[in-house]
Amino acid sequence: MEVSVIETKAFDNQKPGTSGLRKPTETFVQENYVENFTQSIFNAVGHSAHGRTVVVGGDGRYFMKESVHTIIKMAAANKIGKLIIGQDGILSTPALSCLIRMRKAIGGIILTASHNPGGIKGDFGIKYNTSNGGPAPEAVTSEIFRHSSEIKEYRICKEVEVDISRIGQKRFRVNGKDFVVQIVDSVDDYLYMMKDIYDFKLLREYIKTQNLRICVNAMNGVTGPYLKKIFEKELETGEGSVINSTPLVDFGGIHPDPNMTYAADFVDMMKKGEYDLGACFDGDGDRNMILGKEAFFVNPSDSVAIIAAHCQCIPYFKKTGIKGFARSMPTGSSLDKVAEKCGVKCHEVPTGWKFFGNLMDADQLSICGEESFGTSSDHIREKDGVWAALAWLSLLANQQNSVQQIVEEHWKTYGRNFFTRYDYENVESKGANDMMTNLRQLASDQSLVGQAMSEQYTVQLMDDFRFEDSIDQSVTEKQGIRIIFTDGSRLVFRLSGTGSSGATIRLYIESFCNEDSKLQTPTQEMLKPLVDMALKISNLVLLTGRSEPTVIT
Repeated sequence: MEVSVIETKAFDNQKPGTSGLRKPTETFVQENYVENFTQSIFNAVGHSAHGRTVVVGGDGRYFMKESVHTIIKMAAANKIGKLIIGQDGILSTPALSCLIRMRKAIGGIILTASHNPGGIKGDFGIKYNTSNGGPAPEAVTSEIFRHSSEIKEYRICKEVEVDISRIGQKRFRVNGKDFVVQIVDSVDDYLYMMKDIYDFKLLREYIKTQNLRICVNAMNGVTGPYLKKIFEKELETGEGSVINSTPLVDFGGIHPDPNMTYAADFVDMMKKGEYDLGACFDGDGDRNMILGKEAFFVNPSDSVAIIAAHCQCIPYFKKTGIKGFARSMPTGSSLDKVAEKCGVKCHEVPTGWKFFGNLMDADQLSICGEESFGTSSDHIREKDGVWAALAWLSLLANQQNSVQQIVEEHWKTYGRNFFTRYDYENVESKGANDMMTNLRQLASDQSLVGQAMSEQYTVQLMDDFRFEDSIDQSVTEKQGIRIIFTDGSRLVFRLSGTGSSGATIRLYIESFCNEDSKLQTPTQEMLKPLVDMALKISNLVLLTGRSEPTVIT
């Protein structure tokens, strides 16, 4: 088979963000849009990928299958030796990371916009992961962007055709070189890994003897096949314990973001008290929300801390030991207190899983998390929603307590870091940028430092978070404006890199309390003075015209 070289023109908007290139689906379906970006990936990776293996998969959203077929034809033309693809193109982001590592691939291409809505009127995305299984570092994404800005042609072998619905292997001869496409069961390798991490026999027996009632919600995203096989088949949770389990191109109209707003129907169902443990997951399976009986909500900042505090009940950590913990800078500080008690370091890094990956590769990190419903460990180099649900199930089996009891006992032991996040989505970009510019100026001139903003809150520090990576010596700047008060309370302002249009402002508020009489105070009531202060300092309402957030976590 011969390779065709097709002339093309560069698009001016193919700069990857925090988690790859995300745009409205209608942008991706333009002629040559996917081809240009795919060629830019292959150009950036260069000769190192020739003859090597690349993993490809996605979350089942609209335009995924068409993109898989395009990537197959282009990989053949760009001297890739082998593609490993999930059946029907389906691979969760954690499973793709697992396959890269297990099969020693040079990297992987993930077709997803994660927790963003799907469909022709929704979003699409392409992300490249490197040989460690994690998101490409900025040096690689910058190189991809450079090639996308200069591209004049792409290479494709139009004759290569593969039925991605059939498990098996197909060989081709392209320009005198062997090219192999292997279609694999989407779940098998991931399930094998989970069985090596958790004691499935113990979990199965606990569920049976306690008559534990579990409901896990795939939100019509990629986790459906994984949950069906792991929970219903392996753990015998019962037919129907997995809901919304079929991946749909538009997620059935669901916004596949596992939080109290977009999963409100699931929360309402859990409030009825019929289930002891509930979990839901985003479109590509890397985010999770954990709920106890009657929809008791586990804040993600608490979730990673509580898993870390009880990690020795998980067989994997009994074997590997604990090397360290880490959280993203905006994430609540609960994990820091667990690390201190365990005698290990807790790293604070910018938002973005690649920073955790560096620490893991340097053998300095075991468990980590982000407040944006992402929790995981060093078993892969991505956040992993199903892993987090199994971790909580292991905690229940070990502690013989309910979700709520485990959380409240943690508060009594470590104190409670009250934490909330306000998301203002699709904000007009000028207003959002003006707000951040003003805050950066305040941080620069230090005019608020030392000021008493109220009787309780005096500003101790204000800065724009800057991170120097001790592993690769890279420097990451402008990662969020921090205002830290003398009592340890914090305000953080940043713009998100995961939206596909406009700007998303994220406002994070945290305050620590270890007074037993206040531990049960509703979060929004406890944090209202800080929320009001944040809105006043930032002038957010006036600059954006938004009086209410889109989502409150």
